[in-house]
Amino acid sequence: MQSDPILFIIPEDSAVTMTRWLAISNRENSDVVMKRNVWGVPRRAINAISKVKPGDTVLIYIGQKIVDKEVLPPAVSGAFEVLSEMYEDYTEIFTSPPNMGKEIFPLRIELKPVEIFDEPVNFKALIPHLKFITNKKQWTGHIRGQAMRIIPEEDYEYIMKAAKTPRD
Repeated sequence: MQSDPILFIIPEDSAVTMTRWLAISNRENSDVVMKRNVWGVPRRAINAISKVKPGDTVLIYIGQKIVDKEVLPPAVSGAFEVLSEMYEDYTEIFTSPPNMGKEIFPLRIELKPVEIFDEPVNFKALIPHLKFITNKKQWTGHIRGQAMRIIPEEDYEYIMKAAKTPRD
């Protein structure tokens, strides 16, 4: 005897949505993310990273750095899909910035590359168009002191489009 198939109806307003994140990093740790497909934050950022879910997307922001008197501007280096829930790992793979002591960024998520930008996208050029940056003059206040933050879908789309646009 064959039974009738079960039909599930999912209301439109309960659709699963993914969250877009900006992960704030330095150049050394961005390289770790690119090579190992893992993102880590300090314990103080547990409230943010514990909200990250598989299927979410993370853009990697790298801060400004001066190398041999040359200023490397802040940029976005790539986009990753989140593959795991947050977990703890105390393996020392990240570089701790001087002001953070011996931080090892133990709260981590596994990632899969969506797109690694051939050339990082200059973040300052994006600022006038990003909705999450409401103070365009003192924009660093929207990033400073955070390991990661949610950004609107339209900002994610704008950054991804900028990465595909030819630059000088």
